[in-house]
Amino acid sequence: MSRALDVVIAPDSFGGALDSVAVAHAIAAGWRAARSHDNVQPIPMADGGEGTLAALAAALGDRCERRTLETVDALGRPVQAEWLLLEDGHGAFVEMASASGLAHLSGAERTPQNARAASTRGTGELLRAALDAGVEWITLGLGGSATTDGGTGMLSALGARLLDKGGSELPPGGGSLANLDRIDPSGLDPRLGRVGLTIASDVTNPLCGPRGAAATYGPQKGCDEAAVQELDAALAVFGDAIEGANGRLVADLPGAGAAGGTTAALLGFTSAVVRPGVEVVADLVGLADALERADVVITGEGRADEQTLSGKAAMGVARLARTRNAAVILLCGMLGHGAAALDASGAFAVVQPIADRPMTLEESMADTERLLTNAAERLARTVDIGLMLADASR
Repeated sequence: MSRALDVVIAPDSFGGALDSVAVAHAIAAGWRAARSHDNVQPIPMADGGEGTLAALAAALGDRCERRTLETVDALGRPVQAEWLLLEDGHGAFVEMASASGLAHLSGAERTPQNARAASTRGTGELLRAALDAGVEWITLGLGGSATTDGGTGMLSALGARLLDKGGSELPPGGGSLANLDRIDPSGLDPRLGRVGLTIASDVTNPLCGPRGAAATYGPQKGCDEAAVQELDAALAVFGDAIEGANGRLVADLPGAGAAGGTTAALLGFTSAVVRPGVEVVADLVGLADALERADVVITGEGRADEQTLSGKAAMGVARLARTRNAAVILLCGMLGHGAAALDASGAFAVVQPIADRPMTLEESMADTERLLTNAAERLARTVDIGLMLADASR
């Protein structure tokens, strides 16, 4: 038997097939089938968007507490949303998608009318629940939202008032921002100024324009071209109103357009800082400490391509592992355009698709768990042979 290894398994989700928790467990099962004497540590990863809460809860175990809040989804319907209490009550993680996520809407509900009316109010109520718990810091994970309201529903839930020229409060949704005259932040929860607020997001889009929130992400939320143009103009009004309220110019800041402009609201009225999602998650789960002891690191994602090198979770794991002399292996559902750049980058010792026979994308997605387990077992057996040969040559 070859010497025991410390193996850290830190994959992202395989989008549409398995979340990162299931991916990590499938890889661990395969590795242990071949090398049961190794110390295998699954640490599911995410980038701050949808699925991050589940990954954190799985990685932290009894070091966090899942809490449930009855709030509203993006269309104002009742929904049970979760958030995490961390560090013995000192911190909290809030996932925007849990309340205001696109996953709560069926395909038929993703219409231009609903895209105009969708609100982040539920996310604001989650943040208020975390404040009520007395936390000292909050991390808000963005991604997967159904909204393009500039985060105004969230601001309203936290006490701000968005007023038209007659002094009446605006109805929810980004479409109504076309009638915004001014923002009154005087009622904003003062506790927001006393907590450390971090936005976990990798989006660099500005609030408005060809790369703005509406143009880039509106179509997947149900917008047609008319709705995109209307919401883009409305968000421009919102950006001007932020400047009018406190002099902050946020509309053109990189990332202001994240989650339908939610980052613009937070940068406009809080002291929030924006950090890459994978770095935030890595810090919360203690990935750097785990990598200190690792001989082998296995990460993964559904599609490995040139975009992997641009800050995805797998690349974040590889960067952390690079300084710790651990071999990093990337398992993927498929290789995409520019995948050769992954080998050239030197970030990964091996980039390995998991398919074990010719198959369609649909077949691969339906069989992802088995494919991951078998690929990890083959990988472990290959490592085992290498170690035995190395021992024999000494």
